[in-house]
Amino acid sequence: MLAEGPPETSAQVPTGASSPYAASPRPTPIRALPDTLISQIAAGEVVERPASALRELLDNALDAGATRITVRLQRGGLDLLAVEDNGCGIAPDELPLAVARHATSKIASLHDLEQAHSLGFRGEALASMAAVAELEIVSRRAGQTAACLRAAGGRLQPVAPAAADFGTSVSLRRLFHDIPARRSFLKSPATEGGWCQEMVRRAALAHPQVGFTLWQDGRQSLHWGATADPLARLREVLGKAFAADALEVRFDVGPLSLLGLVCRPTAARARADVQQWFVNRRWVRDRMLAHAVRAAYADVLHGSLQPQYALLLGLPPERVDVNVHPAKSEVRFRESQAVHQAVRQAVQQALAPALGARTAGAEPAIEPAAAAPTLPARAQAPWLRARAQQDALPLHSLMRSYEPLAEAAPQALREPAAPQAAGAVPQTAASASDAEPPLGHAIAQLHDIYILAQNRHGLVVVDMHAAHERIVYERLKREWDARGLASQPLLIPAGFAADAREMGSAEEHAEQLARLGLEIAATGPSSLAVRAAPALLARGDVVRLAREVLAELAEVGDSRQLEHRRDRLLATMACHGAVRAGRRLDVTEMNAVLRDMERTERSDQCNHGRPTWRQIGLDELDALFLRGR
Repeated sequence: MLAEGPPETSAQVPTGASSPYAASPRPTPIRALPDTLISQIAAGEVVERPASALRELLDNALDAGATRITVRLQRGGLDLLAVEDNGCGIAPDELPLAVARHATSKIASLHDLEQAHSLGFRGEALASMAAVAELEIVSRRAGQTAACLRAAGGRLQPVAPAAADFGTSVSLRRLFHDIPARRSFLKSPATEGGWCQEMVRRAALAHPQVGFTLWQDGRQSLHWGATADPLARLREVLGKAFAADALEVRFDVGPLSLLGLVCRPTAARARADVQQWFVNRRWVRDRMLAHAVRAAYADVLHGSLQPQYALLLGLPPERVDVNVHPAKSEVRFRESQAVHQAVRQAVQQALAPALGARTAGAEPAIEPAAAAPTLPARAQAPWLRARAQQDALPLHSLMRSYEPLAEAAPQALREPAAPQAAGAVPQTAASASDAEPPLGHAIAQLHDIYILAQNRHGLVVVDMHAAHERIVYERLKREWDARGLASQPLLIPAGFAADAREMGSAEEHAEQLARLGLEIAATGPSSLAVRAAPALLARGDVVRLAREVLAELAEVGDSRQLEHRRDRLLATMACHGAVRAGRRLDVTEMNAVLRDMERTERSDQCNHGRPTWRQIGLDELDALFLRGR
């Protein structure tokens, strides 16, 4: 007979001293925390490292109307972090309030919070810093004498007179020195200094009207003078390599404005290290905005490369909620779908103009092809619908898009071309240089793969298959857009089990789904059925398509899954319809390709994101043969 023991439970909960489930020996009473501990806990949200303290101090200086800001660091801000500005200053009798918790001059009511124009508004930054470092504020307001306030460990010293110019200087010393556990999580002085540099860089990008100087361990490491041109500041801060590949974005619709620089797809990187977003001059990290830019690059990026950009978005403050994150690095938009569409359209417009308009060193006047919407209009905010749209191109038959080249030479590729003398150039090549096409004129074909042309800048090398593939692809898209997106009812609805998020997304975005050609209806408390799908995609996996669309709508309020599927099919058709490598072309045919490239949007890259052409300058050719030495 087995000995009886204590009854076993279905799950044994560890109760050792090191276990998080260890039972407390006795209940502890609820009590109010001391003010010092409250401030130190709050500091954990606001002051994670020197860079986060620097961001708060920069926000205060910018809100004070400073036009010149100097930052000084010692050992990456661990020993000293000081910010000096020439702003409006703080009155001596207000200095104690400046370091009190939740005291601010920037908001006074909930209405002010909903329309916050300032970068900082919570009134807790200086109080948090005073709890974890030795804080000193020296400030002078116009018409008043300068005053100094010191605080350490949350304890204030009396306000004392000081000698200072107009503005404010805030110094933090020995950050987290009295909290070893927090200081142990900080990195090396070099790493912390690098983060501080990034904070100054972000502030400089968003505020070109302010001059910034950074001193590190007694050495000036960064300096930018004030400028009235935001794009000039972006180029200066992000460097010559970024500026060399940058395209301007200028977009205004209703209350929304977008200004900035996006780089050509050929400058994309493996890492997303140059992706800067600013909303109302505030640096943010927003998944919806990043998705909108990525969607604009979808047709021209190779593989998983990441685009480079720096964009400044402006919206009325009441349309943006900035009070959603303790560090103010995230925002929420009242009309996120409209913002997504506007950003995507703006970036697409910057990338779309015919490549001739962006030839290195030249700015020829090339009329880009008309940009038709890629899908029927979705539900839009009134201010976005008010924007005039360009007309679609005239409707032609779909098969006509398979014609290898422009109508200028319809017969050119149908029969083998008679050989021509190498170097033969059409008579138009002798025209004046100011009338020369951006890609110049064809002079030869290399290995029946590359077109060689000369323009005023030197030699142009074109991958003829990749270039013609893009030409046919864009033509197919325009033809399809002109015809519209037809919906086809399914003979047997495709049902699937849905989670709560998918059910909510299907109900919330029913009208938008219908405009996309998808009809998704609830068939139970946790099931959906696809009753209709876009005709072009109806033979595919409509359930998978529906799930992807619903997931994207739930995440960012917009979906490009249908466009992705459609574009994939059209890209395959274009690849088969394009002229193949190994095909012999004569000069007339090669020039027809060049002229089509100059008229085609996004012709810098083929449908797979690979470059279609390269410019080799005369300077490069001279260097190869040591000319001029």
